[in-house]
Parts: sequence; structure tokens; C-alpha cells
Amino acid sequence: MTYTSEDRWSDAIAAFATAQRAARYAEGTVETRLKHLTRFADSIGMSPWRVTYEDIRGWLDRTTSNRSTMLSLRTSIRAFYRWATASGRTVDDPSAEPSYVTQQTPVPEAWRPELDAFRAYLRSIGLPRTTVSVRMAQLNRFARDNASLAPLDATFDDLIEWMSGKRWSPETRRAHRSALRTFYAWAVESGRIESSPAAKLPVVRRGTHLPRPALEEEYKKALAFSSPRERVALVLAAELGLRRMEVAQVHSKDLMNRNGEWTLTVHGKGAHQRYLPLAPNHVTMLRALPGGYVLPGQDHGHISPGHIGKLISRLLPAGVTMHALRHRFATRIYAVDRDVFAVQQLLGHASPATTQVYVRIEEGSMRRLVDAVAS
Repeated sequence: MTYTSEDRWSDAIAAFATAQRAARYAEGTVETRLKHLTRFADSIGMSPWRVTYEDIRGWLDRTTSNRSTMLSLRTSIRAFYRWATASGRTVDDPSAEPSYVTQQTPVPEAWRPELDAFRAYLRSIGLPRTTVSVRMAQLNRFARDNASLAPLDATFDDLIEWMSGKRWSPETRRAHRSALRTFYAWAVESGRIESSPAAKLPVVRRGTHLPRPALEEEYKKALAFSSPRERVALVLAAELGLRRMEVAQVHSKDLMNRNGEWTLTVHGKGAHQRYLPLAPNHVTMLRALPGGYVLPGQDHGHISPGHIGKLISRLLPAGVTMHALRHRFATRIYAVDRDVFAVQQLLGHASPATTQVYVRIEEGSMRRLVDAVAS
């Protein structure tokens, strides 16, 4: 028996109704939201987990020109998808306002069915929401730049021509190559095409970068001018080495006391977790905060990584980003006993080769080594 989109909507709306009543929303509010959602489900013609922002916006525009009615319908749909996201039924909230760039350059219609199916595949194998979002953004960029090209008709030459026209860093180029290879490998495995045009894309060599830690005076000045929540983000990045997406996801439940030793569970890239020992000042700072996310916001309950990155960058000199604070942490930790493997574990890197990019050896240390050999 086929599990249709109507069945999916029916089950989702029933679960949503139960959650709304359990949260003690007024019965009139619940009934109104259910009526709106049923109306939306009956006319949208797809599973609730395939709906996009453009689908919702288009439906609202077609359904009513009355501003009050439109706002009421939109509120009900937003309530549903925020619940669905919070309860893990979907990764992305299609009712959330996209960025200005995304609104101005929608994904070509011909690409949407395949990209939607690929997104569902990535979710089905348990990739984190952030990983799915990044991978889809990379593919969306290719789709927008090749709007007249059907996704399954792309050739090796099409991919090469597109990538050759981009002035990317090696890391960005590697990431987009990986996205294309993964997408077209999935297309082969799912029987959509016989061979992948991305299979033989040339390997992109890793770039060589000098570490770029924020200077101590830059960090101290940022602390001096920060708000309370900005200070928390600064400390987590500069003194514990967290990425901005890890900072955004820190929750009070991640703070643990084991036999008097405090640790922080960090939710890293690729759904990997690591446990960081905390110094007394870190424990005091985190325990003084209210329960829940330490930086609450509208991105699934916490502040978005992009927004916190912008806030912290404003406190730092031009050209110095929040990520430079992570480099600062790595450099200072390495200077303690030169243990690159310990630094690797603290940063959550899969390879010590990656860690080396983060660690700057002070000129004085290098000079002493050279002088020792010379003497």
C-alpha cells in the first residue's frame, strides 16, 4: 500500500494538533491552524517535507489578496513548520524567510525535482542539518548558473567549464567538486543516469595557508566592547576553539560535571561530538546563563551561525574574522607543550594535517632553533 502525500499530511497534522494542545494553546487557535493547514495540504499537491519557501509564497499569493488573511495563513504554516523542525520531522524550515540573494535568484524550475529528491536522500542517511544546507547551497549555485541546462543532461565539459570560470580558494573549489560528485553519484545509484559526469573531475590540491590567529590586543579589545552575549561567543571561540556553528549550538545540557571535573559537549561538523575540559572561569560564565541555548535565537531555537559571525566580526579589525579566534586558541594551546595531536582533538579535526594550518609558530621560537643549530 502506497504512503501518499495525503497520508503524510494527515499524520503530520494530527501530530501537530496533539503537540499544540499539549502546549496549552487555546482551542480556537488550534482549530484555526488546523483548518489553514488542511486547506494548504489539499491544494499544494506534495508531501509536507518537500515543500519549499517558493511553494508557500506562491500558494499564499494565489489564495488571497487580503493582507490580514494572508498573514493569518502564513502564521499557521510557520507554526507547523517550526514544530516540525523542532521535533526532527524535517531539517529545514521552508516557512523561514530566505536571504535576499536567494529570493532574487530562485533555483530554476527544471532543477527543483532532482534537487528536492537529493535533499531527501541526504536527510535519509542522517547528515546534519548544517551539512545538508551547505551541500544544497553549493548545488543550487551550479543550478542557477546553468538554468538552461537540465540537471541530468550535464556533461563532464559542462562541469569543467563552470568550475574553470570561478575564482575560488582551493578549499571552496574542493567543496563544490565534492558536491557535484556526490550529487551525480546519487543520480547513478538511483537509476536516473547511467554514468556520472563528475566522476572524473580532476582532484583539487589542498591550498597552503599561513595560520592567521587573532592578536591578543584584538581579542582583548573585542572583549572590552562586547555585549554580554557577544562576550560568551568570543570566549567560546578564542578560549575553547569552537567554530561559529558550534558556538551557536551550545546548550545548557551540554555542560557536564563528572566527579568534580566540568566538560562541555561540542556538536561539531558531520554530527561528530567532542568533549572539552573547562577552566573555572568558563564554568562560572556558562552556569550563570539561563537554561537552554546560551545564545537563543530564531534558527531552530538558537542564533544562526552566520549572524553570530557577523556580530563578532564587527568587534574585530577589518579582515579579522571569528574563525581567527579559533586559530588563536590553537596557537596558544600548541605553545604549551607542542602536542599537535592534543590540539587536533581539542579542535575536532579528523587529521593533524588540518590542525597544522591553524597553528602559528612564533618567530622567536623559530629563531631560537636556527640559532641553536648555527652555534
